[in-house]
Amino acid sequence: MKGTEWYQADEIAEAYDDKRFSGGGQFIDRREKTAVRNALGPVADKEILEVACGTGRFTVMLAQLGADIVGLDVSGPMLAQGREKAQAVGVDDTVEFMRGDAARLPFPDDHFDAVFAMRFFHLADRPVTFLKELARVSAGPVLFDTFNLESSRVLYNWLLPMGSRLYSRQAVESLLADAGVDLIDATHDFVLPYGFYRSLPTRIARPFRKLDRAIGSAGGGDRVASVSYWVVE
Repeated sequence: MKGTEWYQADEIAEAYDDKRFSGGGQFIDRREKTAVRNALGPVADKEILEVACGTGRFTVMLAQLGADIVGLDVSGPMLAQGREKAQAVGVDDTVEFMRGDAARLPFPDDHFDAVFAMRFFHLADRPVTFLKELARVSAGPVLFDTFNLESSRVLYNWLLPMGSRLYSRQAVESLLADAGVDLIDATHDFVLPYGFYRSLPTRIARPFRKLDRAIGSAGGGDRVASVSYWVVE
């Protein structure tokens, strides 16, 4: 996996949310949480697995909505942040945070009602292996996102310390076929890359987000979106 050592550093975990999801980054956080809720539907009393759960943004949100959820991640410091969040809002009894390898999930087939992985496939060095594992342990939908090759993400990617895997539409279709899963739904967003929003205060980012959504909803907007959310079974 790209950036494994960087991702597991204590200082990265402690500053992760503030650096990415404050200011203009709030628009990213809201959109991603909407994508998760839309893909999974009602989650009350369902067993959910989040792979690459990081600091537990989605894990804790779904626990608050009534899910019985497991958050798995390779980073101990990230998991520690998640546990603190769960305890702070009183859902630590319905959340289990565990350290593990997404390529070898320690669960039987069809164990969960749904599985998802956000902010993961752009770092994956074995995307087919990972997607097969996510699908294996899910009796229902699997959600994941990609950063897209035919978008402004290409320019932003040059600035990243570890780079990202970018996917063309053809590459995603090939990934789904190789993993033996069927596409159920797909949505696309963010003509402007994430890094642009994170660099702006909320009041300045807001009109850009409005413009971004207008461009995205116009004809051909999906083709220039920098992020795609895929739901498969």
